[in-house]
Amino acid sequence: MRDHPVIIVGGGPAGMVAGLLLARAGVPVTVLEKHADFLRDFRGDTVHPSTLQLFHEIGLLDELLKLPHAKVDTATLDLLGGRYTIASLKNLPVAAPYIAMMPQWDLLDFVARQGACYPTFTLRQSTEATGLTFDAADRASGVTLATGETLPARLVIAADGRRSVLRDAATLPLEDLGAPMDVLWFRVPMPADASTDVPLGTIDKRGMVVAIPRGDYWQCARIIPKGGFPAIEARGIDAFRADVVALVPGIAVGIGAITTFEDVKLLSVALDRLTRWSRPGLLAIGDAAHAMSPVGGVGINLAVQDAVATANILAAPLASGADPDPLLAKVQERRWKPTTRMQSLQRFAHLRVIEPMLLGQIDHVPLAVRLLNRIPMLRQIPGRIIGLGFGRQHVQSPLAKEFQ
Repeated sequence: MRDHPVIIVGGGPAGMVAGLLLARAGVPVTVLEKHADFLRDFRGDTVHPSTLQLFHEIGLLDELLKLPHAKVDTATLDLLGGRYTIASLKNLPVAAPYIAMMPQWDLLDFVARQGACYPTFTLRQSTEATGLTFDAADRASGVTLATGETLPARLVIAADGRRSVLRDAATLPLEDLGAPMDVLWFRVPMPADASTDVPLGTIDKRGMVVAIPRGDYWQCARIIPKGGFPAIEARGIDAFRADVVALVPGIAVGIGAITTFEDVKLLSVALDRLTRWSRPGLLAIGDAAHAMSPVGGVGINLAVQDAVATANILAAPLASGADPDPLLAKVQERRWKPTTRMQSLQRFAHLRVIEPMLLGQIDHVPLAVRLLNRIPMLRQIPGRIIGLGFGRQHVQSPLAKEFQ
């Protein structure tokens, strides 16, 4: 078993960063990605200060920031016709106190290139894992592929997303917290002379739209009731465009680029978590362990924090040939409270903001929003929660004798 690699299933942020950090510590690791590349539209593209700081800690931040990206250090909201500033990241104690709006495929390609610098790192694309193999003691011992091939593993890390095949195969218990919404993502061109006075979020009784500036386009999200997309399609694309522009007039200049619903991608929102992240031979991290709502855009960053905790706890024992099984639960122990606290905040936003908005029941600006807008110092509180999250991890040296 010690001669087999750690197999990570899923080439998203959790899987790729875990692979990089384990390989950096000398652990043989193979990352399996079912697609031929990382090019998927409208995946999470918000790389928060906590994640940027982790790249700083391993000496890669300057190189990462050479990739095209936009910077967001202030959150503004149009609520019931008024403009409010509700969060600031400018004073965070990190190397990059802002959110880097970077296409996720660029981030993942970057991590793949860095991983390839280590002889113990292997990335296999166009390789779909379909299940697990188990030994006589019912320990996960490897993965099965769509081709029928079986790959033995010293440890399997399930990082295959919110519809994880491996967590189902491992029969890990899932708690569904529910979500009242889905999201329609679409891209609206931003002409060079377009006004930049477009808020990140707009909410009124007609609905909610998020418009994230991405240089030459806005990445937009229209929040809709859970399961509501067929009704929107039935009304037609003209009605959809008109609804969006009524909420965010500033993007009207480019909305004509949305010509059919082929230009609109549906994200079925989930908010759930495994109550047990591991079993002998297998550990789940990232969305496979806890699907996050789009609220706050924190999904990538929690996934990466999981990856760092995994490497900090397991890299040295794996490198020394120790049995990883007794340590697997420690990853969940370290990441459970930060995950559940963030999900509690997201659920609060669902119940107090999103659901009333979807029901047309928002009729006043909450006191908290008015205070944040009125007192700039208070904006640092949501800025810190969004930018740094809870239970931040720090990359430990791969040469360290002990990983706490």
